[in-house]
Amino acid sequence: QVQLVESGGGSVQAGGSLRLSCAVSEYSYSTYCMAWFRQAPGKDREGVAVMSPGGAKYYADSVKGRFTISQDNAKNTLYLQMNSLKPEDTAMYYCAADRPTSCSSSRRMEPWAYIRWGQGTQVTVSS
Repeated sequence: QVQLVESGGGSVQAGGSLRLSCAVSEYSYSTYCMAWFRQAPGKDREGVAVMSPGGAKYYADSVKGRFTISQDNAKNTLYLQMNSLKPEDTAMYYCAADRPTSCSSSRRMEPWAYIRWGQGTQVTVSS
């Protein structure tokens, strides 16, 4: 079973940057649909960015142009580079993985489409 461990969260001021990392246990993780989700207090978990096994990238409208999802196959690590951070980006950020079918348009931004989750890393953006 693939295991996911996030790191890189922290507190920054608005306009700042952070890079989140997700260490993936299985060497074959590049065959998974990989995603970043976030959940703010009192709100539902929402999809932020998705990377398909083929390398296609998808973003929530709220983060387009500011966030970038990427992976380093040599390090078995998924990243989320977050620039121009806003207070509304404050949330717990989670890495998720599932079969390639989870990358379909009707599923990829839906939490229920993913079985494997990390423990989360907190991002706090102050104004």
